[in-house]
Amino acid sequence: MGEYNILIYIFFGIMPSLIWLFYYLAKDLHPEPKRMIIKIFLWGSLITIPVFFVQVGLTNLLNSAGLDPKLSNIIYWFLVIALSEEIFKYLVVRLKVVGNHHLDEPLDVMLYMVVAALGFAALENIFYLFAPATQLNLEQLLDRVMMISFVRFIGATLLHALCSAIIGYSMAMSFCHEKRRWFYVNIGMIVAVFLHGLYNFSIMTLESNQAKVTIAASVIVVMTIIVFIGFEQLKKKKGICQIDKNLIKK
Repeated sequence: MGEYNILIYIFFGIMPSLIWLFYYLAKDLHPEPKRMIIKIFLWGSLITIPVFFVQVGLTNLLNSAGLDPKLSNIIYWFLVIALSEEIFKYLVVRLKVVGNHHLDEPLDVMLYMVVAALGFAALENIFYLFAPATQLNLEQLLDRVMMISFVRFIGATLLHALCSAIIGYSMAMSFCHEKRRWFYVNIGMIVAVFLHGLYNFSIMTLESNQAKVTIAASVIVVMTIIVFIGFEQLKKKKGICQIDKNLIKK
């Protein structure tokens, strides 16, 4: 059965991202080129590799610092994990999309950030599924990966998409308000990192299952509301805030 494991892991690892990807693309009234979507999705996937090494390096530094365990946990989940992942996803769009002629309206920035995030989540999901399961038969293996895939579909995968959507909204607003450009980018990054870190921190460190679920679900709901409001605002700016190519190259 070993030869089928990899295919099963890849299929169920990618599926949550693809479902959310099709959902978000369906909301785009002016579809982006499929080639660009695939390109950014793949770049989002590839950055999981440098992110992994950055996180390993930072974790080693943190462990050697001899800090209080509670403080160390906060730094780990909010800065080592959340901040590093959000920065790298942001860099994909900043370096591979901003300045491209396909980026012609504010809503596109938000969309491409989501695409990069879903690419990141897809490979992360695959790695997460690659746990030793040599003692499981095919039925048990499928039950395991389907359950993990579903949990990550409503959890980590959606979390990545929403966090990046918030940053994408702030980037789009920064292009519309040149004088407050860095304020918008920074505030978007801070909000996304805080909510990302809070979700991970609650899930991984709290002892109470009720507290874990309550905080994690609340984070997802809050981010969903923020993203919905941002999406509606950017749709209204389509005709009055065209992306200035000279501005975004600065």
